[in-house]
Amino acid sequence: MVLNVIWLSFFFIAFLSALFQWLVGGNSEIFSTIMNDAFAAAKTGFEVALYLTGVLTMMLGIMKIGEKGGAVAIMARLVDPLFRRLFPGVPSGHPAQGSILMNFGANMLGLDNAATPMGLKAMKELQELNPNKDTASDAQILFLVLNASGLTLIPISIIAYRAQAGAVNPTDVFLPILLATFFSTMGGLLVTSLFQKVQLRHPVTIAWLVGITSAVMGTLWYFAHLTQTEMGRLSNLIAGFALMTLIVVFMLLAIRKKISAWDTFIEGAKEGFQTAVMVIPYLVGILVGIAVFRASGAMDLIISGISSLVLALGIPADFVPALPTALMKPLSGSGARGMMVEAMKTYGADSFVGRLSCIFQGAADTTFYIIAVYFGSVGIRKTRHAIICGLSADVIGAVAAIFIAYLFFGSTIASVVVP
Repeated sequence: MVLNVIWLSFFFIAFLSALFQWLVGGNSEIFSTIMNDAFAAAKTGFEVALYLTGVLTMMLGIMKIGEKGGAVAIMARLVDPLFRRLFPGVPSGHPAQGSILMNFGANMLGLDNAATPMGLKAMKELQELNPNKDTASDAQILFLVLNASGLTLIPISIIAYRAQAGAVNPTDVFLPILLATFFSTMGGLLVTSLFQKVQLRHPVTIAWLVGITSAVMGTLWYFAHLTQTEMGRLSNLIAGFALMTLIVVFMLLAIRKKISAWDTFIEGAKEGFQTAVMVIPYLVGILVGIAVFRASGAMDLIISGISSLVLALGIPADFVPALPTALMKPLSGSGARGMMVEAMKTYGADSFVGRLSCIFQGAADTTFYIIAVYFGSVGIRKTRHAIICGLSADVIGAVAAIFIAYLFFGSTIASVVVP
């Protein structure tokens, strides 16, 4: 219901914005621009789904080997003490626990191509436990919120864009991004716990969260001492080694259990293909809605309104030019990336706005995209509090990004060079 209202709002707001630009601004081309962008988004959605088909076919085939070989069950037992309290509706040792763990691990290592298939696998397994098949369960919502919070240890792609934009030290946003995305994840967990029976105060949960926090801070400290080249080389090594090791372990376990790895792979690959086909309508629909909203100029009007409000309240408005990245991120990853690149191009990669845009880009993930793809893959229509909790994590991450940017880089209104 909520997603339906938001999706309709994209079109209604876009239409009103376009009318304003035509009747007041004299832009007679605005409607054709919107429709061209809508058709382009539909094409992009299909192309993304087509690419996703190959990745899903491969990764879900590998996952099926891990499942039958016992690897997923081993992982489930490892995280059972924590997941039993975060996901009380998921039985101990259930395969969904292992899939969720692998999805989180892939996201943290920046393995987008592996993270999505693992996430869809986890969502499908959680759906098997869901008594109301068209309504998101508590476990599915918490999993989606934590997934959408976008906790990534090594934001190598953002560092690469900064290097391309001519930043003196492209890695100087590494620490701020890790802190911002950590706040986003913890914020998403806390907000969701207000709606659900999540045992955050249990000693086991506290011990796990303290351990995870310590691991994040340790990674933060270690990578802070590396150069951009060293960071990129090490992150690629860790990510590639971890994924390849996982695949080899799955196959060794298959040999140990005397199952046919090839036949098992084909079985899982067929499931991946079916899942990818099911995702196409949801993916195209959400991308078209976002494209219409963006092309209409509604985003620019919102930014102008925020800027006027901030100045009227007497608050420094030097962070406002970076807000398009933050506002676009829940809607579209590629759109937010374009906003980030544009901010660095306009204001400079080493400007406060340029750096803050990069922190916004890394602070969270594309909430609406993830909701459309993950819930769409299992036929869920009623999202309950998923959107509220996901967007709350986005807002917490964005607010944290602003404060962290001031803490690390500082700024005043006068320091922003208006083009």
